[in-house]
Amino acid sequence: MDSDLRSQVIEYLSKKGYTRTEATLRAESANQDADGRPIQSRAEDAGGARYSKAFELARLWIEDSLEIYKPELRRVLWPIFVYSFLSTVSEGYSDEASKFFTNFKGPFEEEHAVDLGVLQSISLPEHVLENHVAILYRENKYRLTLSSMAFLTFMQFLESHLKEGGTIIATILSTYFNVITVDRAADDQHSLAAMLGRARTTEDFPGEDEGIPGHNPGSANVDRNATAVLTRLKLGPLPMETELIEDIHYDLIEHDEANPPGPGQKSLVQEFHDHIKREESDDAPNRNDLPIPKAMARDVLMEIQKVKENRDRFKIEGRTGGVGPQISVCMFTFHNTHESINCLEISQDNLLIAAGMAESYIRVWSLDGKALPSRIKDQPLSNSRRLIGHSAPVYGLSFSPSGSPSESHSSIEKSQLRSRFLLSCSSDNHIRLWSLDAWTCVVIYKGHDQPVWDITWGPFGHYFASCSLDKTARLWATSSASYIRILVGHDDSVACICFHPNSAYVFTASDDKQVRMWALSNGYPVRMFTGHTGHITTIECSPNGKILATADDVGIIILWDLGPGKLLKRMRGHGKGGIWSLAWSMESTVVISGGADGTVRVWDVEGPADAAGQGKIIGDGAVGQRIDGGNQPAATASNLGPGGKKKGKEVIITPDQISAFPTKKSTVYKVRFTNMNLALAGGAFLPEVPR
Repeated sequence: MDSDLRSQVIEYLSKKGYTRTEATLRAESANQDADGRPIQSRAEDAGGARYSKAFELARLWIEDSLEIYKPELRRVLWPIFVYSFLSTVSEGYSDEASKFFTNFKGPFEEEHAVDLGVLQSISLPEHVLENHVAILYRENKYRLTLSSMAFLTFMQFLESHLKEGGTIIATILSTYFNVITVDRAADDQHSLAAMLGRARTTEDFPGEDEGIPGHNPGSANVDRNATAVLTRLKLGPLPMETELIEDIHYDLIEHDEANPPGPGQKSLVQEFHDHIKREESDDAPNRNDLPIPKAMARDVLMEIQKVKENRDRFKIEGRTGGVGPQISVCMFTFHNTHESINCLEISQDNLLIAAGMAESYIRVWSLDGKALPSRIKDQPLSNSRRLIGHSAPVYGLSFSPSGSPSESHSSIEKSQLRSRFLLSCSSDNHIRLWSLDAWTCVVIYKGHDQPVWDITWGPFGHYFASCSLDKTARLWATSSASYIRILVGHDDSVACICFHPNSAYVFTASDDKQVRMWALSNGYPVRMFTGHTGHITTIECSPNGKILATADDVGIIILWDLGPGKLLKRMRGHGKGGIWSLAWSMESTVVISGGADGTVRVWDVEGPADAAGQGKIIGDGAVGQRIDGGNQPAATASNLGPGGKKKGKEVIITPDQISAFPTKKSTVYKVRFTNMNLALAGGAFLPEVPR
């Protein structure tokens, strides 16, 4: 149809009142030239380059959007990038796909480096059908939570720019996304205050339920059709045996009679019944779910010691009026290690420290400098012992649970309270149990078929757990040479593991950036937490059993509320290199952390009122003065090294940090609170090697 005839037909339709037909013909005419050939004015008509035009359209609009919505809208770009790239390849436009990948991958390199490395190898439609990451994305919908207003504004923009690429982005959203919209009033994380707080910072973190395959926040069920109902947890303390309670009660009466409490001080019996005694309740696990051997005389002695420590220790109640508690840290530094230490562990009796070495052995030192006890006759006395048996580097150590002997204990009681065993794991795939009486290996546990990264005793000493490169975690008992539970579900190597204080649950963290909580009674996952952008390096559950702390190799600490399965907050202050250890105060009010930046940092669990802000900025250098709430160094001063030279990139410190203790050049491998709330830390001095 030529242009003159087309004009006559349109005029006729207008006169007769056929408005809908007229509008359709006008729209068709707008996309044809004078000879009736189609004009490629729409992005979707531009071959493989149409995805680049559409992605650039969305990216530019999001970067130009209101600051309050920008942080959450930026989370849309990564899945759009992935699905656009895969669609370009699957349609046979290999050259355009390569250009698209190169031009737009930049903003995602830090958070999605692993996925980008896999996607980069895709260049043919056959690769899309075979690549495991491509299959994962194309067979699942990407779950994303946005505020209603942000999503509505984005969709209105796409609808007003259909020809320029809005149609392509809208199609990707409807085909591959599961977008959950939330009203500001219905969700704390999308409230006006929270959105303004995120707008003031340059950091960009994923939501708890974001990603592939996606899950309800906290839920371990990854079925996208699953309900939001969470498994009810029993986070209370494990009930004591009736006979154990009676034995402790009568022994404490004798202690009170021999040493009456001072003025204003509780008796030990009263302290036990008020704070330590654990009885059956609706919130407590059943002792039959995970049987524990009958209590012995040593258990009575350890419980009595806990009562004394609970009454007499320095209480850390958390930050008051913006001023943090005055916590002291005792640091043990190892020299001349030549970077051979892989891990450190401090015993609960505060008498021993052990190092796992890259040379496949373990070395144990006495912290007080005294000779280590031995039951082997004619064995020379020394303040350190070398344990040899592994055939590859040692990556994890754990001392058996113990008490803290004092001068008031007899020599027999001191012997009963001290740690008796040490567990170790190695890249030789084995776990070893070492006797600290004979200083020799007594059991070799085999089950993992790849390197074992971490090992930990349960709180009551009978069970222990391990995790490995083979993507599994395993539960063991000292009464059996083989594992009794295998925990399977992670998609990548399981890097670290810890127990819940009541021993009914265990937590695992994997290189898939997920944290899972498992019920040991049946081996099923009951919670799953996502939100880290780096590899998770350490996890630790609070003594009250309600909060989990996790940290990663980019210096982020996240606190999780176990009951509702929600993220409580993120804390940041460590410099480059990541965080290697976390520990809780006995009241669960304060967390300490140690890392590769050579600092021990103290964090407030509750946090100040302005915690939503960006925080203060300092340099990444660790050498210098102590940093606390009233002594934060200025950004310009702390970012200068010797001679006024510029140091590394700036580090953001969130207001949750109470204080920081820098070392000279010592990487901090281990931090721990004693039962009296003294913070201990261990690390290795690593001087700079001259070039």
